[in-house]
Amino acid sequence: MSYRIAALVLSLSVVLAGCSRNETEPAVNPETDPPGTEQEASWEAMTPEEARDAFTYSNYRDVRVTHVDLDLNVDFDAKTLSGAAVLEFDMLNENASSIVLDANDLAIERVEAHVNGDWITANYELGPDDETLGSRFEIMLPEAADQVRVTYATSPEAEGIQWLSPEQTAGGEHPFLFTQFQPLLARTMVPLQDTPAVRITYDAHITTPPELIAIMSARQDESGDRDGDYSFKMSQPIPSYLLALAVGDIEFRAINNHIGVYAEEYIVEASAEEFEDTPLMEEAIEDLYGPYRWGRYDLIVLPPSFPFGGMENPRLSFMTPTLIAGDKSLTNVVAHELAHSWSGNLVTNSNWRDAWLNEGFTSYVENRTMEALYGTERAVMERALDKQSLMRDVADAERPELTALKMPADIAHPDDAFSQVSYAGGMFFLKFLEERFGRETFDAFLRSYFDEYAFQSITTEDFLAYFEDYLWSKNPDAVTKEEIDAWIYEPGFPSTIENPQSEAFARVEAQLNAWLGAGDVSGLETGAWTTHEWLHFINALPDEISIEQMAALDGRFDLSTSQNAEIASAWYLKAIPAGYEPAFEPLDAFLMRVGRGKFIYRLYQSLVDNGRRDWAANVYERARSGYHPIAQRRIDGIFAEE
Repeated sequence: MSYRIAALVLSLSVVLAGCSRNETEPAVNPETDPPGTEQEASWEAMTPEEARDAFTYSNYRDVRVTHVDLDLNVDFDAKTLSGAAVLEFDMLNENASSIVLDANDLAIERVEAHVNGDWITANYELGPDDETLGSRFEIMLPEAADQVRVTYATSPEAEGIQWLSPEQTAGGEHPFLFTQFQPLLARTMVPLQDTPAVRITYDAHITTPPELIAIMSARQDESGDRDGDYSFKMSQPIPSYLLALAVGDIEFRAINNHIGVYAEEYIVEASAEEFEDTPLMEEAIEDLYGPYRWGRYDLIVLPPSFPFGGMENPRLSFMTPTLIAGDKSLTNVVAHELAHSWSGNLVTNSNWRDAWLNEGFTSYVENRTMEALYGTERAVMERALDKQSLMRDVADAERPELTALKMPADIAHPDDAFSQVSYAGGMFFLKFLEERFGRETFDAFLRSYFDEYAFQSITTEDFLAYFEDYLWSKNPDAVTKEEIDAWIYEPGFPSTIENPQSEAFARVEAQLNAWLGAGDVSGLETGAWTTHEWLHFINALPDEISIEQMAALDGRFDLSTSQNAEIASAWYLKAIPAGYEPAFEPLDAFLMRVGRGKFIYRLYQSLVDNGRRDWAANVYERARSGYHPIAQRRIDGIFAEE
């Protein structure tokens, strides 16, 4: 069975749900497009049940939410959002008598249905709480109901919402809150169908203390007044995990007429300067893959507890302050979040088993963007570092199935899909296709792919069907079925994966080897090194490095107190197993001020693995309240391990 036929079987259920290919146009135009390579392809079709998102209770194939209208009040004293959500929906199954939503730690006050212009009380059932999924929230639909309204409040412990006291902010005078919903935490703020298979538009009215500003992943309040009363509108359909809200004492600086930066006052000027190349990134991606379709593109630099490098919330990417290095060396993360405006936000995985469709495509577009702006050598260095991370994650995977691009059906949590397998692994697969089909041909294919599936949610099999119809069938000798299978469905990565060769890294290695061969540390010529070269140098330090050698490096380059979070973290990961004591006091300070999971998860794990559990536990006890709930859950798990 071909990819095209396999995806057709799968899409029967998805089309009913309104999120697959345009129903008025065939997948292939028989007048202009050749058929797929039927004689070569023999992939199995996924059943509708296999394609269903296992991490939602919702009955989205019977009743589908299309629009959400929020009216919420922000209460910093109670640490709750309270108010109402009105959900509009389409009946896809005329025999459906209820709508099933996802809810997590929501206090439901009242549920109503809109029938013939009136709101009437509706019966509902709120199921028991599951640690991962929250609760099944079923609302019985009276005949002719076209909307439901839920009056409720969030929990102060909601994992998707972090409340910061004034003391936890840089300004020290006002509190701050921000949300983080990927992959399945939107249900901690709104009762909805919390799955990437469902796309919604939304309007929101948010009230806050008057001295604070609220911003959302939508068109911002047009009044521009700081008055505690804000309205927002998202007209393009998005998956629920891209809902986002931040409230605090926030300033704004424009970069151009449709791109700018929000942040607390202490860092807003530095952030705008660090991110000043964002318009050039947008132009580079548009040249490759078509127009930016979301209106404005702004960024907000959040407090240090934000657990990720960035989050691609549409129109408003959330960013970590650890990117503000002063030399634009870490702005590939900006390119990544912007690239999500095409891959992930515009074309979305409909199931977290297919997370590589979001992250792998985005990592590929990110790398192409960095190449266009800063040259081939930087792009190669970044791919080389990414491959190191990928191979580490493959080696550390709990089971082989988690090292295939297509995640297994029994993943315990969507977080399992967010390793370097999806990010770098997906990027290297697309790099493989680029090399086999030629860059010009592959770019044209990707541009058509983004156009074909714009504002839709799809599976790996949908992509492969499109690949078969529009690229492979026209170049049948470029790849084989076995090669594609090896990349998508088999554990690990095939020998066809690129081995990036950086001339800059080769020069770094030559200096490192000369120094290790009894050279003097003063002979290391590092004045022109970029962050990438420093990372390669530190990562390449041998496991048997001596305390004396570490002290010599630290004495000359102050690595233990580096203000570049990437360099500092890499150094600490060498210092911990080596038992290099001078690094531990600055490591303590680092763990107290940085909440980005990329750094702190590996550092705590290394401390535990290298006989420093008690020391690490002491730091964590002091740092925990400043970490995001997502980070707390992950680190709690590290200390729970025997």
